[in-house]
Amino acid sequence: MILDQFKLEGKVAVVTGAGRGIGKAYAEALAEAGADVALVDVIPMDETAAQIQALGRKTMTITADLSQGETAAPVIVKEVVERLGGIDVLVNNAGIIRREPFADHSAKNWNDVISINLSAPFFLSQAVVRQMIEQGRGGKIIHVASMLSFQGGILVPGYAAAKGGIRSLTMLMANELAKHGICVNAIAPGYIATENTRPIRENPDRNKAILDRIPAGRWGETQDLMGPVVFLASAASDYMNGHVIAVDGGWLAR
Repeated sequence: MILDQFKLEGKVAVVTGAGRGIGKAYAEALAEAGADVALVDVIPMDETAAQIQALGRKTMTITADLSQGETAAPVIVKEVVERLGGIDVLVNNAGIIRREPFADHSAKNWNDVISINLSAPFFLSQAVVRQMIEQGRGGKIIHVASMLSFQGGILVPGYAAAKGGIRSLTMLMANELAKHGICVNAIAPGYIATENTRPIRENPDRNKAILDRIPAGRWGETQDLMGPVVFLASAASDYMNGHVIAVDGGWLAR
């Protein structure tokens, strides 16, 4: 049965930024598909963990500062392997955004965004890949890209640069890691109703301009991303590698 290809029983997933919003939805989706899920964030993850446990899946929470990715990544991997037995899926979801005009964009804003949105996925993926290769059973790595992986945007130079980098990193990793049975793809959410996008939604002019361009005529919801993450984490996507899937209500088609 084709639906069996989407099942994740016996798999262990790691999801960063799992305390709320899109990351919470990713973690819950993977658990619903059968995976045990390790949650990583700097904010409380109790609600996410409780919902995963209610599904009968194992979970654990790791409070980690991903801006310290080079030192944090090995610790995260070690804890997950010790408590859940291995790692089969990594979802690099954690991200921040800083809005400031290009000419005035501070070094701090630039460095903060690059460290979380680009450097952290690199270092955590690197540590997880070493574990996956040692396990010898392949794996799935899912980065979280953006509409700004394809477009420039405004007022967010660090974010745009990081998400453009994520797209290229996804392709490079796919090229190098396919021989190990590791598939690397990315999800590019469109305009999703989360805390990060609240300032835009509360600006009547920006909100209208965005909605007028989305063929679906609405902001996305975190639930809209649950199916794609399960697909990319499962055997159903075993011959898919190096792609960025846009989940955007048709935004890029305009």
